[in-house]
Amino acid sequence: MTTALQILQSKVPYQPELAIVLGSGLGALADSAEARNGITIPFTDLPGFPAPTVEGHGGKLVFCEFEGRKVVLQAGRFHFYEGHPMPLVVSPMRLYGRLGVKTVMLTNAAGALNPAFGVGELMALTDHINFFGTNPLIGPNVGPGPRFPDMTAIYDAGLRSHLLACAQQLGQTVREGVYLGLTGPSYETPAEIRAFRLLGADAVGMSTVPEAIVARQEGMRVAGISCLCNMGAGILPQALTHKEVLEAGAAAAGRFEALIRAFVRGLV
Repeated sequence: MTTALQILQSKVPYQPELAIVLGSGLGALADSAEARNGITIPFTDLPGFPAPTVEGHGGKLVFCEFEGRKVVLQAGRFHFYEGHPMPLVVSPMRLYGRLGVKTVMLTNAAGALNPAFGVGELMALTDHINFFGTNPLIGPNVGPGPRFPDMTAIYDAGLRSHLLACAQQLGQTVREGVYLGLTGPSYETPAEIRAFRLLGADAVGMSTVPEAIVARQEGMRVAGISCLCNMGAGILPQALTHKEVLEAGAAAAGRFEALIRAFVRGLV
């Protein structure tokens, strides 16, 4: 990670204040006009960073001026289900902490468990349930963060209030709910979906939770948005496919971009 950090510091002449992780089907911001005028660094230019293997994940970091802020846009991420060790999955969060990033926005494509929610809607994360079977902080403590970081308010209430206010100004409906993260890559069974609903989860996905934990340990404020790209298994009488996820993400891209722009523009 030290070498990757040195490469970023040598290529980027400023300290980004915000990182935005773009999930499946939500990567259009990394190809925006601002991004094209920024500094693009493919994952493969950073030692230890592999190329992405999942469709819909661009595999690059873009440092740019975005809505008046210095940001880093992360197009794609490393998933635990790809066989990557957990330290690699969360390595971008470690880099952002050392670059001085203060706030991270984690986005993902997720399956809706709450029957009141609909496909294509956005959900602001209020909390999460870790079903990865492990924790990214296991092993020697990576300072300067605490050994036992508090997760009481892992998703910042102030950031979420700002996000919801932006949605209201845009005339958008943004749900609020609990995200359950698990390994994948298989989709969940109907029985698992019923169990997760009993646990209080509103959406389910295969990312975000490890990143949020490490971002908090690194001292960053965390916000999260899920694009609800399908209903969980058994809720509707149809099979689940990744193609459906990408199509729903593409359909929501315009609303998602408008919301993110408003969020960044008014961030304090």
